[in-house]
Amino acid sequence: MMRNGLSEGWIAVTILVLAWSVNGAYGIRFVIEKEECFSHKVEMGETVHYSFVVIKSEGDWHYSEDGVDLVVKGPSGEQIHDLRDKISEKSEFTSHHEGIYRFCFTNKSPYHETVDFDLHAAHFVYHDEHAKDEHFKPLFEHIGKLEEALYNIQFEQHWLEAQTDRQAIVNEGMSKRAMYKALFESSALICVSFLQVFLLKHLFERKLGQSRV
Repeated sequence: MMRNGLSEGWIAVTILVLAWSVNGAYGIRFVIEKEECFSHKVEMGETVHYSFVVIKSEGDWHYSEDGVDLVVKGPSGEQIHDLRDKISEKSEFTSHHEGIYRFCFTNKSPYHETVDFDLHAAHFVYHDEHAKDEHFKPLFEHIGKLEEALYNIQFEQHWLEAQTDRQAIVNEGMSKRAMYKALFESSALICVSFLQVFLLKHLFERKLGQSRV
């Protein structure tokens, strides 16, 4: 899978974690400023599974449900999928042409977003050129289906882990904001209490001075 980012200055720091990459399955976590594109070669007839989750925003005090845009295009530039303002999405399509498919993310918010992106392309393949027994065909077919099922489980697991990471970061941010708000309110209440004591004391001393006169 090839990555084409518009912000070249961020290339050295935007790729955070290369999660996994085996037999047509890729997982990557990256930071997007404005737009990032990924290219992947797909054979004709393959089923392409992909998912993404917006893990977090750059600002600690920023929380938004705007999400990112994703446009998927085929080898001839034809548009396959167009997703708008999505925080997380999981989809698939079957390739009708062999070639390079592009996955372009767009971030419209002023903050840098961390995105977890997974891609898995595969199809059932079994060879019977050297098999003379008719029973080998269903065996190879079952093996291919089992391999596909295992990849799908890994794909689903990684997507759920990304969702869990996002929720944990959101909960942590909300907890911090709630704690800071409680400390601020407590400090304000203490200040108001001291001010009330001072004003009452000043008023009492003033009335006491007037009564002595």
